[in-house]
Amino acid sequence: MNRRNALKTLAAGVAAAPVLSRAATAAETLPQAPTTKPLRIAMVIFQGMTQLDFSAPFEVLARIPGAQVDVVAESLEPVVSDTGLRLLPSHTFASGAQPDLLFVPGGPGQNAQMTNPAMIGYLAATGKNASYVTSVCTGSLLLAAAGLLQGYKATCHWMSIDLLDLFGVVAQQQRVVVDRNRITGAGVTSGMDFALTVVATLRGDELVRRLELLLEYDPQPPFRSGTPSLAGPAMVQQVRTLAAPMLAQRRAQSEAAAANLRQRRSMNQ
Repeated sequence: MNRRNALKTLAAGVAAAPVLSRAATAAETLPQAPTTKPLRIAMVIFQGMTQLDFSAPFEVLARIPGAQVDVVAESLEPVVSDTGLRLLPSHTFASGAQPDLLFVPGGPGQNAQMTNPAMIGYLAATGKNASYVTSVCTGSLLLAAAGLLQGYKATCHWMSIDLLDLFGVVAQQQRVVVDRNRITGAGVTSGMDFALTVVATLRGDELVRRLELLLEYDPQPPFRSGTPSLAGPAMVQQVRTLAAPMLAQRRAQSEAAAANLRQRRSMNQ
């Protein structure tokens, strides 16, 4: 078989494999750990999400030996990210099994989900019984809207981290925050650091070291402007100005979600 045909065969196999098969195949690239309890992971997706919030953690979590990753959405319709990438859910909110680990990404589409009863209901019910409740970027706002982060330390994208205060969350300006069984990552690219932290928590440091090598994870950003302190006030203001309409909508939706949460709690007292 020549190189071109080999690559086509490999690509066809990857494209056709379901999420569970992908996880099992990926895990086989690493030495197998001693048999442990199977780990079920639910990774939520929604219209207008930022795909890197999801895809970077997926690449890591799907490689945990014994893990089954369910990609869960409100329906089985394709989900289109904020930059146009189409993703296919494997389960709906109604059909997905109770996971051991719940994960939620963020992105501009998170705004609408803050007051979506189907999303908030799913997160509240699933997160209540999950062993780990996790997020990247503004996914932490969705967890907060579902009442899953009150009294916990958590992080979020730097442009929206202040909104966590609306939900009684102790906001932390860190790349990854671990507070008991809540693990949250900051904006977008923190998803790799977040996922590796999750793996270390679940399976230990040795597996994480192998994964870092396998995935050649050694970030070296060319311009070092990836945080407000590195970018400087002028660039921070430029980015905030460009994002102002979306941020205004996010605040309004967060305030509405916080009011909904207070109402639900008062009804349950």
